[in-house]
Amino acid sequence: MDARLYLGKLPKATTQEELNVLFTQAGGVAATEVIKDRKSGESKGFAFVTMSAQDEAEKAISMFNADDLSGKELKVSMTKAKE
Repeated sequence: MDARLYLGKLPKATTQEELNVLFTQAGGVAATEVIKDRKSGESKGFAFVTMSAQDEAEKAISMFNADDLSGKELKVSMTKAKE
């Protein structure tokens, strides 16, 4: 079952491709989505990465939470389930 991660404190220049390459180190990446401002098209500084399995998501959190990404301390956590 897929597991969705929240990524915060991203540098504005971070791309979906960069995140895909980075998180593939922890396992299978099903999807990446950098959230952008509708008007300017500029990153809002956060994204979502969907990992292929729960254990891969947990591995990604342990590998990348508080890790340095282009001079910023990345925040990685599990998203809350929708009710």
